[in-house]
Amino acid sequence: MAAILALPVLLVVGLLVLTAVWVLSDDEETDGTRLQEVPCAEALAFGGAELPVGARDAKCTVQSWLDTNYQADFRMPRADVSAWLADAYPEAPGPGGPGTAACGSGSDYCFQLDVTERPGAEAYYVHVNVAYENAETARVRYSAFTT
Repeated sequence: MAAILALPVLLVVGLLVLTAVWVLSDDEETDGTRLQEVPCAEALAFGGAELPVGARDAKCTVQSWLDTNYQADFRMPRADVSAWLADAYPEAPGPGGPGTAACGSGSDYCFQLDVTERPGAEAYYVHVNVAYENAETARVRYSAFTT
């Protein structure tokens, strides 16, 4: 009688162990949820922009399943930030403008834009965060995503 009662418990425990082994040993990406490195031109184009001239140390990734999120992290000449942003996102608020107050510490300028109506953009929103590292260099963290 005890063996018959223990059978459902053993079956459930066995399925849990098999699921854990399958998840932990799965080296192949099957659902697109893992972070993947991508060309930065692809990451910025998703949000309707281009990598600025003079950008360096660029690293870009994408994570996608139900939603898509491209991330870009690069450095560029500080003197060129305003011109690049004005060209890429002329509708962006200026530093200190509406929507830029929540930048957080370590950020000198940030904004988030709805780009659903922007020609060429596949993203719904773009978030740009700029930190001035020194007199010559700015670090830009860029995200273009759907929600």
